[in-house]
Amino acid sequence: MEQRLFSREDLKKLMVPLVIEQVLAISIGLFDTLMVSSCGEAAVSGVSLVDSISVLLIQILSALATGGAVVCSQYIGKKMPERAKLSAGQLIFIMLVTSGTVMVIVLFLHKFLLRAIFGQIDADVMASAEIYFIISALSYPFLGVYNAGAALFRAIGNSKISMYTSLVMNIVNIGGNALLIFGFGMGVAGAATATLVARVISALVMLMLLMKKENPLCIATRGCMKPQWEVIAKILKIGIPSGVENGMFQVGKLLVSSLTATFGTAAIAANAVANSIAGFINIPGISIGLAIVTVIGRCIGAGEKEQARYYSKRLMGLAYLGMLLTNVALVFGVRPLVSCFALSGEAEEIAVELLISYAVCAVLIWPLSFTLPNVLRAAGDAKYTMGVSVFSMWVFRVASSYFFADTLGLGVLGVWVAMYVDWVFRSLFFAVRYKRGRWMEKRVV
Repeated sequence: MEQRLFSREDLKKLMVPLVIEQVLAISIGLFDTLMVSSCGEAAVSGVSLVDSISVLLIQILSALATGGAVVCSQYIGKKMPERAKLSAGQLIFIMLVTSGTVMVIVLFLHKFLLRAIFGQIDADVMASAEIYFIISALSYPFLGVYNAGAALFRAIGNSKISMYTSLVMNIVNIGGNALLIFGFGMGVAGAATATLVARVISALVMLMLLMKKENPLCIATRGCMKPQWEVIAKILKIGIPSGVENGMFQVGKLLVSSLTATFGTAAIAANAVANSIAGFINIPGISIGLAIVTVIGRCIGAGEKEQARYYSKRLMGLAYLGMLLTNVALVFGVRPLVSCFALSGEAEEIAVELLISYAVCAVLIWPLSFTLPNVLRAAGDAKYTMGVSVFSMWVFRVASSYFFADTLGLGVLGVWVAMYVDWVFRSLFFAVRYKRGRWMEKRVV
């Protein structure tokens, strides 16, 4: 009988911490929104607008981290530990340069960016957004290091590290929110400062752990952090297409956000709350997608194509089961959840409507749209996922948002309907690509 690369216990040790980590990671945004909501809808709206921009950076950083994780996983599968360590060091270098550059751009151009993206919005909303944007920008390099470290530990199958680090980050963030928002009355600035401190601490913890000699991906090796263009090119071969895909996806969402902003403060606030809650519903699919990068990358690196297919089917089945459970829970608990936020009656009704529609659609097609493409990326088929995602975003999500929201008069619900149309298109193309098996012919190292 063929020796499996991952036992059931191995998969459990990888996935359970990932689920907990995602709960903790998404909690930061949720608690920010929940606590800031005590400062009024203008504050919630300002934070949500900036978060939609910050997510753009986070998604690009996550894509680069995925590129590094794929390269390291495939080197581990090929039993080339020194090349894996060198790749880890190069990933940290890439993340520092990228996130540092973006930080400087935002600090100098924050007003221009906000007005260019969102246009004319209420003055109090814009004031909150500017404060939150400046402080958030300072945390970008630390967030980049944390994302890189988390991806590297997942590549070696040790997802507990990022889970515990995320726990510390949440404790600092929530405690900081309580102290700075309620204790010192700092409002939006308090929420942003708490997040900054949490990200600084998490980045320092990751760096210390990555520099330990016993770490299979130790970055303290001589010359590990010095630019090695051959290795950087391998990481970017996955990272750039994934970054373009995620970046264009978020740019499209920003354009759609500018449309949402025209529906008024109640619509913006409802959209922000609905997005925060929806993030929790996606946790099973997101967590298993991260595990897929490690598992499939290791299988492809070891030349075990049939095992790659076996584990991909098994993990996708788990993703669907998890999404079923979370979405059923959402349907039955949507009103109590939404009522936790200080929304107006109008905003609360909009948020409930959005989340009910989300629960129905997400359980059917979300995993095919967002978990399955990680199978293709882990094998090195990142250009295909990029092409499909970018095309679908612009043709379906952006264009049809204006059709459903404006032309048909559905308002903010129309924006979400357009999102579901985008999911359907992505799902069809990714499923066909997977079925034909061309992704198994790709390799990065």
